[in-house]
Amino acid sequence: MNLNQITVPSKDLKKAITFYETLGLKLIVKALPNYARFECPEGDATFSIHFQEKLPLGDGIYVYFECSQIDKDVDRLIKKGLQFNELPTDKSWLWREARLKDPDGNQIILYHAGHNRKNPPWRLQY
Repeated sequence: MNLNQITVPSKDLKKAITFYETLGLKLIVKALPNYARFECPEGDATFSIHFQEKLPLGDGIYVYFECSQIDKDVDRLIKKGLQFNELPTDKSWLWREARLKDPDGNQIILYHAGHNRKNPPWRLQY
């Protein structure tokens, strides 16, 4: 099994498309007003947004995008006008993360984990 895509809800696809293009995703399907799909700049995964009249309550959905140069990427995105809730910070789980929200309140986490992405010291051994 391989992860193909993640889809998050949006009340305004036009705003969401602009946000995700600014983030660096490449728009590959634009089926307004209901759906849009993007390619990630690295790897084979895709990401999509789907129109919903009601959004989930609470913190929304958490989506993690790995960046090899997180500090430079965050600086570049700030210059493009994106506002971060948390600038790059080293976490106890051995990742460096920055956090922001998309126009619909979904939590977007840019991070760099390197080897620890799938192999932290506490990984289960089978």
